[in-house]
Amino acid sequence: MIQEPVSPEIASDEPEATRRQAGVAESSRANRGWWDRNADEYQIEHGTFLGDDRFVWGPEGLDEVEAELLGPPEDLKGKDVLEIGAGAAQCSRWLTAQGARPVALDISHRQLQHALRIGSAFPLVCADAGALPFADASFDLACSAYGALPFVADPVLVLREVRRVLRPGGRFVFSVTHPVRWAFPDEPGPEGLSVSASYFDRTPYVEQDEEGRAVYVEHHRTIGDRVRDVVAADLRLVDLVEPEWPAWNTAEWGGWSPLRGNLIPGTAIFMCVRD
Repeated sequence: MIQEPVSPEIASDEPEATRRQAGVAESSRANRGWWDRNADEYQIEHGTFLGDDRFVWGPEGLDEVEAELLGPPEDLKGKDVLEIGAGAAQCSRWLTAQGARPVALDISHRQLQHALRIGSAFPLVCADAGALPFADASFDLACSAYGALPFVADPVLVLREVRRVLRPGGRFVFSVTHPVRWAFPDEPGPEGLSVSASYFDRTPYVEQDEEGRAVYVEHHRTIGDRVRDVVAADLRLVDLVEPEWPAWNTAEWGGWSPLRGNLIPGTAIFMCVRD
């Protein structure tokens, strides 16, 4: 699970971490607020690793330059691409450099302000991934690097929206926390190597304020759940990538670390096609 430090602005009211149900509206509202409050800290802490114009799929550092999960870079020229959960739009900036025509979408207005700060020659859209503000068959490709899918209560709703805006033959590639990680403590050291919870417990991870209102929500899906979600959205799963931790990456990112990365997977990347 991605559990970033609480921002200094709300440190005095540090939320309570719990496991409980959280629906679509509550999850959306909580996460929009969390990312708006924590966008500055997130970009300071992780901006160097992500770069301004790199396409990184996760904390392992798998780069689209090498992975080519969206296809060979030369084939991206002229393609309409939707990036979901774009943050500061680093991936969209890389896509622009390949000649693609990206649109960067995020639920957080503050995250998109960082995209403006860095600079963007492409549209930025603040919207919920469960209600994409685009016409049917608007895009050739869609991508999401840890964006939206880990945080929504109804992933099929998002996947169906993505299918709707993709053109026939279009590809959607998204990365999420590897589901097996939910059975382990979210710690980068040895304490994060022992199973502490049931992999099959789908109860969301929720941080809530003193009045019980969610201020952050993350949802767990097993590998089987993710596959069934893709199928339920009438998409075809063509590959599932589990990046291995590379020797060059000595950085820790929350619970991700070289120690854990060499023993258990940290990221799962799903490659889907709309037929």
